[in-house]
Amino acid sequence: MSAFTAEIIGTMMLILFGNGVVANVVLERTKGNDAGWLTISAGWGVAVFIGAFCANEFSGAHINPAVSIAMLAAGKLSLGSTITYIIAQMIGATIGAVLVYLFYRQHFAATRDPDAMLACFATAPAIRNNLQSFLCEVVGTFALVLPIFLMVTPSLIQGDVPVDSDPRLGLGSLGYLPVALLVFGIGMSLGGTTGYAINPARDLGPRIVHALLPIENKRDSDWGYAWVPIAGPIVGGTLAAVAFHLLK
Repeated sequence: MSAFTAEIIGTMMLILFGNGVVANVVLERTKGNDAGWLTISAGWGVAVFIGAFCANEFSGAHINPAVSIAMLAAGKLSLGSTITYIIAQMIGATIGAVLVYLFYRQHFAATRDPDAMLACFATAPAIRNNLQSFLCEVVGTFALVLPIFLMVTPSLIQGDVPVDSDPRLGLGSLGYLPVALLVFGIGMSLGGTTGYAINPARDLGPRIVHALLPIENKRDSDWGYAWVPIAGPIVGGTLAAVAFHLLK
């Protein structure tokens, strides 16, 4: 399997399970309706584990443009490979969002809250203040990427490792379980302000799907906010790469 295909599949599974748990909690007449934030945070942790497990052997399982851009900033991924990864991640996120809609189609039809329907695709702030939300996304993504870099096999980040020689993060015998727990922790501790996108593809791809699908009684796709979960994670991931470089 190529790295491009692996990133599509990994990101697709990430969104299918991640946005799927949101749909299960917020849409009407589901078995998981009103199960709460703990269920959503745990579900996203599992989603990261599944997506990363599927893609790791072939692409390194970035499944997040913020991680790929951080690898670029660390000098371990070329610009061309970074762009390829991001395109694959966007495709995977889009496919995953369509699958969530098809799976929960009857429950979308039964739901009358347009904000709840949008939440099954994209994030939104609890209190609307774009600059504050941007800061939260920066910090949340920094708290994701820096610990990941601190977990990796040391040889991956050493200066003598060629660019693109191995895109895998080298997380050792526990694999992506620590990253899944990290995402669960970010959700529980830092997710209450913006819904912790911490992944531009996770938000933008599904937001486009929400805009295009013929969902009855849906609201607009909140494009005035859409830059926040794109720019915030990119800045946060880049700052994490810089911080790691200074800590080496």
